[in-house]
Amino acid sequence: MLTDLEKKIIAHIQGDLAICERPYLGIAQKLNISEDELLSHLNALNERGLIRRFGATLRHQKSGYKANAMVAWKVAEDRIEDVGRTMAAFRQVSHCYRRNPNGNWPYNLYTMVHAANETECRETARQMAAKAGVTDYTLLFSRKELKKTSMQYFATGD
Repeated sequence: MLTDLEKKIIAHIQGDLAICERPYLGIAQKLNISEDELLSHLNALNERGLIRRFGATLRHQKSGYKANAMVAWKVAEDRIEDVGRTMAAFRQVSHCYRRNPNGNWPYNLYTMVHAANETECRETARQMAAKAGVTDYTLLFSRKELKKTSMQYFATGD
Protein backbone atom coordinates (compact mmCIF):
# COMPACT_ATOMS: atom_id res chain seq x y z
CA MET A 1 0.00 0.00 0.00
CA LEU A 2 1.31 3.44 -0.91
CA THR A 3 1.25 6.36 1.49
CA ASP A 4 -0.05 9.76 0.36
CA LEU A 5 3.53 11.04 0.24
CA GLU A 6 4.66 8.09 -1.88
CA LYS A 7 1.82 8.77 -4.33
CA LYS A 8 2.90 12.42 -4.53
CA ILE A 9 6.50 11.40 -5.10
CA ILE A 10 5.50 9.04 -7.91
CA ALA A 11 3.33 11.76 -9.44
CA HIS A 12 6.32 14.11 -9.55
CA ILE A 13 8.77 11.63 -11.10
CA GLN A 14 6.50 10.06 -13.72
CA GLY A 15 7.12 12.84 -16.25
CA ASP A 16 10.24 14.59 -17.43
CA LEU A 17 12.95 15.40 -14.91
CA ALA A 18 14.47 18.86 -15.03
CA ILE A 19 17.78 18.99 -16.84
CA CYS A 20 19.89 20.50 -14.10
CA GLU A 21 22.58 19.56 -11.62
CA ARG A 22 20.11 18.46 -8.89
CA PRO A 23 16.72 17.58 -10.40
CA TYR A 24 15.55 15.83 -7.22
CA LEU A 25 16.07 18.95 -5.13
CA GLY A 26 13.37 20.80 -7.09
CA ILE A 27 10.95 17.90 -6.66
CA ALA A 28 11.71 17.72 -2.93
CA GLN A 29 11.05 21.44 -2.55
CA LYS A 30 7.67 21.09 -4.28
CA LEU A 31 6.82 18.32 -1.81
CA ASN A 32 8.13 20.27 1.21
CA ILE A 33 10.63 17.56 2.12
CA SER A 34 14.42 17.41 1.98
CA GLU A 35 16.28 16.08 -1.02
CA ASP A 36 17.72 13.31 1.20
CA GLU A 37 14.21 12.33 2.32
CA LEU A 38 13.02 12.19 -1.29
CA LEU A 39 15.98 10.01 -2.30
CA SER A 40 15.39 7.76 0.70
CA HIS A 41 11.75 7.27 -0.33
CA LEU A 42 12.77 6.57 -3.94
CA ASN A 43 15.28 3.96 -2.79
CA ALA A 44 12.64 2.35 -0.56
CA LEU A 45 10.11 2.27 -3.43
CA ASN A 46 12.77 0.64 -5.58
CA GLU A 47 13.66 -1.93 -2.92
CA ARG A 48 9.97 -2.80 -2.54
CA GLY A 49 9.76 -3.36 -6.30
CA LEU A 50 7.26 -0.56 -6.85
CA ILE A 51 9.73 1.40 -8.96
CA ARG A 52 11.86 -0.79 -11.18
CA ARG A 53 14.00 1.80 -12.91
CA PHE A 54 14.36 5.32 -14.20
CA GLY A 55 14.92 5.48 -17.91
CA ALA A 56 15.81 8.07 -20.46
CA THR A 57 13.78 8.36 -23.62
CA LEU A 58 16.05 8.98 -26.57
CA ARG A 59 14.42 10.99 -29.31
CA HIS A 60 16.92 9.63 -31.79
CA GLN A 61 15.99 11.83 -34.76
CA LYS A 62 16.26 15.01 -32.70
CA SER A 63 19.60 13.88 -31.30
CA GLY A 64 21.14 13.54 -34.77
CA TYR A 65 20.66 9.83 -35.45
CA LYS A 66 19.00 9.15 -38.78
CA ALA A 67 18.72 5.38 -38.38
CA ASN A 68 17.30 3.37 -35.52
CA ALA A 69 16.97 -0.42 -35.49
CA MET A 70 15.49 -2.87 -33.04
CA VAL A 71 17.73 -5.91 -33.32
CA ALA A 72 16.04 -9.13 -32.27
CA TRP A 73 18.47 -11.87 -31.23
CA LYS A 74 18.00 -15.60 -30.66
CA VAL A 75 20.25 -16.42 -27.71
CA ALA A 76 20.58 -19.64 -25.70
CA GLU A 77 18.94 -19.00 -22.32
CA ASP A 78 22.04 -20.06 -20.40
CA ARG A 79 23.98 -17.27 -22.21
CA ILE A 80 21.39 -14.49 -22.06
CA GLU A 81 22.96 -12.54 -19.16
CA ASP A 82 26.49 -12.61 -20.58
CA VAL A 83 25.37 -11.82 -24.13
CA GLY A 84 23.13 -9.02 -22.86
CA ARG A 85 26.03 -7.42 -20.96
CA THR A 86 28.26 -7.69 -24.03
CA MET A 87 25.70 -6.08 -26.30
CA ALA A 88 24.66 -3.38 -23.84
CA ALA A 89 28.30 -2.25 -23.67
CA PHE A 90 28.22 -0.99 -27.27
CA ARG A 91 27.90 2.80 -27.26
CA GLN A 92 25.38 2.63 -30.13
CA VAL A 93 22.95 0.63 -27.94
CA SER A 94 20.40 2.52 -25.84
CA HIS A 95 18.27 -0.45 -24.70
CA CYS A 96 18.91 -4.13 -24.13
CA TYR A 97 16.28 -6.47 -22.69
CA ARG A 98 14.96 -10.03 -22.70
CA ARG A 99 11.48 -11.13 -23.74
CA ASN A 100 9.86 -14.55 -24.02
CA PRO A 101 9.91 -16.01 -27.53
CA ASN A 102 6.86 -17.71 -29.02
CA GLY A 103 6.30 -20.31 -31.72
CA ASN A 104 6.25 -17.81 -34.57
CA TRP A 105 8.97 -15.50 -33.24
CA PRO A 106 12.00 -17.24 -31.69
CA TYR A 107 13.91 -14.13 -30.58
CA ASN A 108 14.45 -13.52 -26.87
CA LEU A 109 16.96 -10.64 -26.61
CA TYR A 110 16.42 -7.16 -28.03
CA THR A 111 18.72 -4.18 -28.52
CA MET A 112 18.05 -0.70 -29.85
CA VAL A 113 20.87 0.41 -32.13
CA HIS A 114 21.26 4.04 -33.25
CA ALA A 115 23.48 5.28 -36.06
CA ALA A 116 23.84 7.86 -38.81
CA ASN A 117 22.38 5.49 -41.41
CA GLU A 118 21.04 1.96 -41.90
CA THR A 119 24.39 0.65 -43.16
CA GLU A 120 26.02 1.68 -39.87
CA CYS A 121 23.21 -0.02 -37.90
CA ARG A 122 23.80 -3.23 -39.85
CA GLU A 123 27.56 -2.99 -39.27
CA THR A 124 27.07 -2.44 -35.53
CA ALA A 125 24.77 -5.48 -35.36
CA ARG A 126 27.37 -7.52 -37.25
CA GLN A 127 30.08 -6.45 -34.77
CA MET A 128 27.80 -7.22 -31.83
CA ALA A 129 27.03 -10.67 -33.24
CA ALA A 130 30.73 -11.43 -33.73
CA LYS A 131 31.69 -10.26 -30.24
CA ALA A 132 28.85 -12.15 -28.53
CA GLY A 133 29.02 -15.25 -30.73
CA VAL A 134 25.39 -14.98 -31.83
CA THR A 135 24.44 -15.72 -35.45
CA ASP A 136 20.63 -15.70 -35.47
CA TYR A 137 19.24 -12.15 -35.51
CA THR A 138 17.13 -9.74 -37.51
CA LEU A 139 16.98 -5.94 -37.75
CA LEU A 140 13.73 -4.03 -37.63
CA PHE A 141 14.22 -0.41 -38.73
CA SER A 142 12.11 2.47 -37.48
CA ARG A 143 10.37 4.30 -40.28
CA LYS A 144 8.67 7.03 -38.27
CA GLU A 145 9.19 8.26 -34.72
CA LEU A 146 5.87 8.46 -32.94
CA LYS A 147 5.12 10.56 -29.90
CA LYS A 148 6.69 9.06 -26.78
CA THR A 149 4.88 9.53 -23.50
CA SER A 150 5.41 8.36 -19.95
CA MET A 151 2.84 6.47 -17.91
CA GLN A 152 0.79 8.69 -15.63
CA TYR A 153 -0.24 6.89 -12.45
CA PHE A 154 -1.04 9.85 -10.18
CA ALA A 155 -1.79 13.53 -10.80
CA THR A 156 0.63 16.04 -9.31
CA GLY A 157 -2.12 18.43 -8.23
CA ASP A 158 0.00 21.38 -9.43
